[in-house]
Amino acid sequence: MKVQAIAESINIMGKRSGTAMKERNPGPIQEMAKEEAAAGASYLDLNIGPARKDGTELMPWVVETMEAVTDVPLCLDTTNADAMAAGFKALKNKEAAIMNSISAQPERMEKLIPVAAEAGCNVIALLWGPDGMPRDSNERAAMAVDLMMALSEAGIPNEKILFDPIGTPITLGADQINSGLEFMSMLQEIAPGSGSTVGLSNVSNGVAEHLRKYLDRTYLIMLMKYGLTTAIVNSYDEELMAICKGERQDLVDLVHGMMDGNDPGPDGLSGTALEHYKTYKVLSGQNVFSESWLEL
Repeated sequence: MKVQAIAESINIMGKRSGTAMKERNPGPIQEMAKEEAAAGASYLDLNIGPARKDGTELMPWVVETMEAVTDVPLCLDTTNADAMAAGFKALKNKEAAIMNSISAQPERMEKLIPVAAEAGCNVIALLWGPDGMPRDSNERAAMAVDLMMALSEAGIPNEKILFDPIGTPITLGADQINSGLEFMSMLQEIAPGSGSTVGLSNVSNGVAEHLRKYLDRTYLIMLMKYGLTTAIVNSYDEELMAICKGERQDLVDLVHGMMDGNDPGPDGLSGTALEHYKTYKVLSGQNVFSESWLEL
């Protein structure tokens, strides 16, 4: 069981990459692109944020900067629709690229679906509607159908669509995490042949930095049970990348067994297995989250 990793670190908010973007300094961005590719990333996310002032100039510049040193396909990420279009114009490898993302909001669909259709790229269909966050798995399903129909009308097949159920912080409770998993279990009935993705680090947003990796790793395994095809990940986390590459089957089996109702109990577990056991209990809502969950 493998998941294609979309490496997330080349980001306007990142210290190393953000400073380089602002200064138009290609060196650090190219170093990071090479590092992420060497870690085994299948795609490199390139996130310039809203970039209101200079997005239409910045996005093509970063695209060209990265494509000069790597053949790994890019995933262009911005809330600025004009910057997205400018980035796709600059891309050499359009069909293999990913547009991150088209949400279920009419103005974003109108602006970006034609760009995606012309490029022939993959599209992340973000289940975020006019009223924001979907309340449950049924609202996610309704948004997925709306997005699928609109993309299909433009000639974009399901096989080019990656549905993102939206990962939510565990600090807000486990209800939305469980709704996202429930949606994932329905996805192939809703959109046969489609793929899926999630911004993995959303689940640990707001949690102490040294603890975030444990939540991200277990959440990835939980999503894998429902056929997650790609994930936006921290490619500098070697253990997370090992899970993506299918190298931790014993841990996958442990968590998936628990999801099926087979609780082995903590007594016979130690090390990484015990970390996943305790983290699953929190992410599934069986135990209340606190930052001392690994010590309890």
